[in-house]
Amino acid sequence: MTVAEQHYQKMTKTPVSKLIILLGIPTTISMLITNIYNLADTYFVGSLGESPQGATGILFTLQCIIQAIAFMLGHGSGTFVSKSLAEKNTKEATKYVSTAFFLGGAIGILLMAFGLIFLTPFMKLLGSTDTILPYAEDFGFWILIAAPFMICSLILNNNLRYEGKAFFSMIGLTTGGLLNIFGDYLFITQFHMGVYGAGMATAISQMVSFTILLILYLKMAQSTISFKSISKDIMVYLSIMRVGLPSLIRQGLTSISQGLLNNLAKPFGDSAITAMSVVNRFSSFVMCVGLGIGQGFQPVSSFNYQAKEYTRVKKGLVFTLIFGSAFVGTLAILGYSFADKIIWLFQKEPRVIEIGSLALKYASIGVMFLPISVSVNMLYQSIRKSAIASFIALLRSGLVFIPVLTLTVHYFGLTGIQISQPLADIISSLISLPFVFYFLIHTPNTEVQKEAEV
Repeated sequence: MTVAEQHYQKMTKTPVSKLIILLGIPTTISMLITNIYNLADTYFVGSLGESPQGATGILFTLQCIIQAIAFMLGHGSGTFVSKSLAEKNTKEATKYVSTAFFLGGAIGILLMAFGLIFLTPFMKLLGSTDTILPYAEDFGFWILIAAPFMICSLILNNNLRYEGKAFFSMIGLTTGGLLNIFGDYLFITQFHMGVYGAGMATAISQMVSFTILLILYLKMAQSTISFKSISKDIMVYLSIMRVGLPSLIRQGLTSISQGLLNNLAKPFGDSAITAMSVVNRFSSFVMCVGLGIGQGFQPVSSFNYQAKEYTRVKKGLVFTLIFGSAFVGTLAILGYSFADKIIWLFQKEPRVIEIGSLALKYASIGVMFLPISVSVNMLYQSIRKSAIASFIALLRSGLVFIPVLTLTVHYFGLTGIQISQPLADIISSLISLPFVFYFLIHTPNTEVQKEAEV
């Protein structure tokens, strides 16, 4: 049996729940480690003061922009890689991943160049106050230097997952994450390099992670990265971007919304920006569990939908919803119960604790609804229903969040800053729920489909 046939058997015959866990747990661990080193940045930089820590919130927005580009190309190409491997066409898979990889590198270089040239106005656009600005520039310099490596790393990571090799993607991201934590400790507490050192640690860890992922991809994946395999067909680029559009919307609107939130929080001082920075980092940490399981579900749904194993896709969706809700719910309860202690861990300023602890309690309620919108969004993206997936992706950080944020801040001031995202999470999930029922009811079972073909 060839490697392609073995992969086909694995993806279509392994029990769905087991397969999602096999692919989802390494991804969840990767995302947990990634978020842990984001929290490490927040923790170590928090020891430098309120304004330096506020800079991590400003740069969180920039990292969301970088991730938006990477996830668009990674998920877009990965879906076609999965489809090609289901058809046992390795050459086609190589074309898609190579095109996305080199395109991502080129975009990363352009982002780095323009970001460094216009560094000060860029940081102000993202919501930096005058007191936060010097620290945001120090951190932002290194994030921009690392941008091409971050984009290419995430493209490799996502395509390894779509090939069913999530364990190897975990190795690359986890190694980089642990290195980042060590770098934060070394550069901030031992070498006293401040926020500049935190940024340098992030850049070095991203470069190491990229190198490991590239080596693993070239050795372990069925497809490969080849400059000569870059497509000259514009339709290939459009296909990747069309399927990856929901990811771009999801992450891109997160960056826009975060920038808007930072700007609306300015009148309430650095304490508000700093508090919301800590809350957003913790919420992202909780959210990554739902995303990790969802990303384990993506290659399973994409491959089996292409293979017309529709019953397996439906079982996978239900399992992902239940499993993700249980994990996210557990962490959310802990976040609600120990909100003041969690904020205190990262920042000791009384005003930051006061604002942040209440905001974290609201956020913990909101994230409990996220597994619904995340799972259904990833389902429709994986089966190449990009219009529906894009609409659902628009909800949380765009169609719902921006109006909610604007209205709540206008009528409730600082409280509006605290409650806007949780309200958007709840509303978005309720809007997403009918799409779950529609897919489960209207998608034929595998047996019915096969009888119809006969």
